[in-house]
This record gives sequence, C-alpha cells and structure tokens, in this order.
Amino acid sequence: MSVEVSLPVTTKAASSKYRSANDPSFQVHKRFLLADTPGHGKLRYHALENVVKPQNLRGIIFMVDAADLSTSAGGDSHEGLRQAADYLYDLLLLLQARSTKSNSSKAPKELPVLVAANKLDLFTALPAPLVQKALEAEMTSVRTSRSKGLLDSGIDMNEMDVGEEKDWLGDGTAAKFAFSQLDEVNVPITVLGGNVVGSDGPDVAKWWDWIGSNL
Repeated sequence: MSVEVSLPVTTKAASSKYRSANDPSFQVHKRFLLADTPGHGKLRYHALENVVKPQNLRGIIFMVDAADLSTSAGGDSHEGLRQAADYLYDLLLLLQARSTKSNSSKAPKELPVLVAANKLDLFTALPAPLVQKALEAEMTSVRTSRSKGLLDSGIDMNEMDVGEEKDWLGDGTAAKFAFSQLDEVNVPITVLGGNVVGSDGPDVAKWWDWIGSNL
C-alpha cells in the first residue's frame, strides 16, 4: 500500500533548506510517497522486491517493537528479537549486494535506513541504544549460523566466490557485526526511538526529522 504524505509544518526537507516558505516549490519538496510493506514472514518477499527494483527510493524505515526485543536471564534471545534480526539481516544483505555485485567501480547511491524503535512509551521497551546493541548482537549470531551452514556443507570460507559469500553481511574480518560496517557500501543505518500511540499521544518527531533530512 502506498500513500502520499506531507512533512509536518515543523519539519523541513533537506532539499528546501535554502528555500523561502513563500517559494511555490516549498510545499512540493515536503511531499513524498510512503510505501508500507508486509512484515509477515510469508509475505516479506513483497517488501524485498521493492528493494531489488527500487523506484526513486530515498530511504527505508524498518520498524521494530522495542518492547519485544529483550533476552532472557540466561541470555537466550526472545522470539521477537530473533525474527526482527533475521528480517533486517536479509534486507541489509540485499542493500549490500548493490555494491558487491556491481560491475561499476562507482559506489552505489546512498540509501539510508532508519530502524524505528516503536513503543518507547512502554515500561518494558528498550531505549534506542540498547535496541541497536540487541539487534547487532543477534545479527552476529545470524551471520555465524549462516556461515556455519556453509562450512558444514564443505565450503572453505577462504575460497568462497561471490555467490557463496552472499549470506555474509558486513566486514568479513570482523568477529562481531555492527551497523557501521554498512557505511562502506553507502547504507548508513540510524536507530531512533518513538511511539506511534501512547497515553500522552504519539511521539514521532525524531522519525519525521530523519525523513526530512533525506528528502
């Protein structure tokens, strides 16, 4: 589903930084098309198709439930964290492939990703820095698990070709995965908290600011 959206009056698009509010084009640069894609496991290919064949894609918002990303006292990952990390891993792999599979020496166009940590109004929600930490740790586990699958199949990690290397996300020499590793393929990742609903109303100002900075 796609809808046309306008930035709030308090949020300015980066492309309108030097435009006067009286400029006829000012409002045009505040409008954008927002495409909502399914998050259910059986329907995610629809979302990933939009990444493979983007049409004027300016950024991606990946929303997670910050109240559903905790780990148990024994260190075991919550199901919500595992699912979010696995989905985000696949998404970032596709974005990384824009660079690794390109025949051009020119770096791909920057495509920023916002991890929107929702439900921060709830007591059980993790703050944005801990959301990032939890996702990076779980995605490290995903990467390790997938690479182990390659090793179990008899493939030498040092002799992998591009096709076999497709499941390795980020820096191949780093033991732990970090969002910053995608900077070198022009995929800057930002984690910001907020809440769509709440007893005191929505708090999404940081998300709007991120959107405005990429228009």
